[in-house]
Amino acid sequence: MSTMSQSSDTLARLSAVIESRRPAAGGDPASSYVARLLHKGPDAFLKKIGEEATEVVMAAKDAEHGGPREKIVAEMADLWFHGMVALAHYGLSAADVVAELARREGLSGIEEKALRKAHEREAAEAARQGAGS
Repeated sequence: MSTMSQSSDTLARLSAVIESRRPAAGGDPASSYVARLLHKGPDAFLKKIGEEATEVVMAAKDAEHGGPREKIVAEMADLWFHGMVALAHYGLSAADVVAELARREGLSGIEEKALRKAHEREAAEAARQGAGS
């Protein structure tokens, strides 16, 4: 099995576990960390995402000065995990993120950002025109 396939399988399995911990699926906040985060609502898991993002930055800064690079991986895993909890809350999954990355494949970052801004301007203009009707 290729590393990419193993990665996709791991993300799919983790997504399924997170999904099974949703309160609507019977997740028990008393026995599951994921269920507890989802039960508390967005403030809980969004706070964790912010904390984990900061820890990724700190681990990377430490690695620049001889700290263990593995710490970046560990903190990034925490960040991805909490991001996946957020995705589940909003009815999304890691597969949706992978599909978006695939869509962007081959686009330069500069082109992709310019396209995104153009779409945002178009949507804002359409909303203004719709509100003026």
